[in-house]
Amino acid sequence: MSRPELYITLVVGPNCDMEAFAMRSTLEYFGARVTVHWVGRPNDLIDVLSGEEMDKRCDYLILAFHGDEGRLCMPELGEEVYESDEPRGEFFDFHDVKRYTNLKNIKVIATGCTLGEENLAKAFLECGCHSYIAPDDYIDGNSSLMFVIRYMYEIINNEKSLQEAYEIAKSIDEETLIYQLYEK
Repeated sequence: MSRPELYITLVVGPNCDMEAFAMRSTLEYFGARVTVHWVGRPNDLIDVLSGEEMDKRCDYLILAFHGDEGRLCMPELGEEVYESDEPRGEFFDFHDVKRYTNLKNIKVIATGCTLGEENLAKAFLECGCHSYIAPDDYIDGNSSLMFVIRYMYEIINNEKSLQEAYEIAKSIDEETLIYQLYEK
């Protein structure tokens, strides 16, 4: 196997499996090596965000999650199922990101509705991320998928810069215009 064009970690939240399958297949077709992490409980996400389960070679972290009011939607478990130190509830917010995230120089893309709100973006940047890209309002799922595919196509196939690829992907339609880019 030839050397991958990019190393991508894809973290998949509840009810985002079809998006993840489409994204993974396309990114691998473009030449990326994609490692997938399925989130069944909050600690699965924390293991990746803390760096404990993050591949040493990672250029991009893609968070394929539904979002609501700037929070990642999480699986809710029965009280007896949660581990003692595990966050509870249906959301993972910017406070949780600050508490559990330790990612150095990783570019993050989140696909879910409202995950581009400023508090969440700043929390990722404060925890060491190079950049953070996400929609800051409610977005159609197909548009979000198309944004990521076009963005990665421009990065991998056309060797565009992050800013150039972002501008091209953002310009697809009215929906993709709500994607925001935050950098340190």
